[in-house]
Amino acid sequence: MLTLHHARIIIAEALKNGANEGLKPLTVCVLDPGGALIALERSDGSSKMRPDIAIGKANGALSLGMGSRAIHKRAEEQPYFIQSMNALAKGALVPVPGGVLVKGEGGAILGAVGITGDTSDNDEIAAIAGIEAAGFAADGG
Repeated sequence: MLTLHHARIIIAEALKNGANEGLKPLTVCVLDPGGALIALERSDGSSKMRPDIAIGKANGALSLGMGSRAIHKRAEEQPYFIQSMNALAKGALVPVPGGVLVKGEGGAILGAVGITGDTSDNDEIAAIAGIEAAGFAADGG
């Protein structure tokens, strides 16, 4: 089970990773397996839409059962499919890296982390660092 305690560790470690790497201000969210928000933090200087983007990355990963890197690849290969999925998700699916599934024992999906603020690749690296620091497996796709 992914708890508030775990979410706080994930967020703190992801933000620490971003600071250590000199990334732009990050916004980090943690969603439970049903897509409900457990926690979200914005770094100072993070722009207005960043919470929505972070949630969209995590929501997309949960909705399709794959990290957003895989969704991004699929969007390149099947743009109409991902466009349709985004319409079904009412625009809450952001198909770029930075949405990472949190997995527990046996590969069970416990939730997802969404990060935005720097390049999508750097966002994903920070998400993975936070998830692994909390003792879970990360699946970015």
